[in-house]
This record gives sequence, C-alpha cells and structure tokens, in this order.
Amino acid sequence: MADGDLRIHSIENEQALIWDLPVRVFHWALVIAMIAAFVTHRLGPEYFKFHAWSGYAVLVLVVFRIVWGIVGTRHARFLQFVRGPKTIAYYLRGRERYFPGHNPLGALMVVGLLVALLVQAITGLFSNDEIFNVGPLYGYVENELSLRLTSLHRQLFYWIAAAIAVHVAAVIAYRVFKKERLVEAMVTGRKHDVSPADAITSSRLGWAILILVVIVLLLASLIASAPIPASDLGY
Repeated sequence: MADGDLRIHSIENEQALIWDLPVRVFHWALVIAMIAAFVTHRLGPEYFKFHAWSGYAVLVLVVFRIVWGIVGTRHARFLQFVRGPKTIAYYLRGRERYFPGHNPLGALMVVGLLVALLVQAITGLFSNDEIFNVGPLYGYVENELSLRLTSLHRQLFYWIAAAIAVHVAAVIAYRVFKKERLVEAMVTGRKHDVSPADAITSSRLGWAILILVVIVLLLASLIASAPIPASDLGY
C-alpha cells in the first residue's frame, strides 16, 4: 500500500474541526444578505433603502472575509488553500490529494466570488437608478461615471448568479459522487475523513469581532462624511 493510501486509510471516518465559527457565520450571513439584496432590488425603487442596507452587509462581510483570509485561523487563510497552476491541473486530472480545507477548485471559487462581490458592492455605493435614488458615495463622482458604475453593478450580478449556480451544483455533485458533506461541514465546522492533526483548536472569535467592528465603523464613517448628492438638495 502506497504512503498516500496509508494516510487516507488512517484518517477514514475521522472528524476534525476545520472551519472556525467566523467563517461559518460569514458564509451563511452572506447567503442571507445576497438574497435580501436580490429581493429588495426586484421589489422596485421604493425598496432602495433596504437594498442599500443589504449591499452594506455584503460589503462588510466580504471585506471581513478578505482580512480573515490573511489573519484568521489555519484553514481560513488564503496562503493555506490557494494553490498554483500545477496543483490545480493535477487535481483536474483526477489525481486525488489530501486537502483538509478547500480543494483547488473550491479555492478558485472562493477567491473569484470574493473579488466579484467586492466589485459589486463597491460599484453599488456610487450607483443611481436614474429616477429617485443614488448610492451613498454618488456625490464623489460625476453622473456619467455613476451611470457606468451602475451598468457594471447590474451586469456583474448575472455573472455572480451564474457562479453561485455552479457552486451549488458542485456541492451537490460532491455529495452525490464523492459522499462529501460540504453543507454539513459549513454548519458544524467539522469534516469527515480528516486527520485530527489538521484540526483547529480555536475560532479566535474575539479577534473576529474586533475586525468586524472596525470594518463597520470605517464604512459608517465613510458614508457619513460623503458629500450630499445633488438630488437630495432639490436641484
């Protein structure tokens, strides 16, 4: 039996805490915020305020996840799960390796969605609906630039929706064909068939809360100090 087979055999049916509480809360809070943003947009301009608050939530969550990807727990850090082209190609050829956290394709999806959602949320801050409503940072840009950013904001949504559909399909496929309980792992934080040596011992919740509070305060300060849009001045 090869060394890799011995290792896989030795961890069979083992469970270990891989995903910390901040990562799990982030994941499900982001799902809720995105659904809220979509629904409030579809309900029309009179729900713009609620759409904006949903966008703030998405922005705060995404920025938090980026920061947490640098200073968070072991398997939350980008350096731990983002891999190079050779490893990705190796994985795509069906040559299984031991990945306690995200596999190479999952890592690409995480990074791609975070970048797309960051751009989506930021462009929303400068947008306007050409009727009554403008984003909180509209006063910083010319109307023409705001319209271009609004167009990007709208078009990017469809790419994000497509990426989410692929993500959901992949989760289902992994459950059906590989028997991997990815949804369960993102609820409990524990993964099956993972070595106890790869488990994390703390969620570092105090640091996560501090980071989140700082991000919220910075965003609130940015919005509060923004110039008042001309449309709010009555001309």
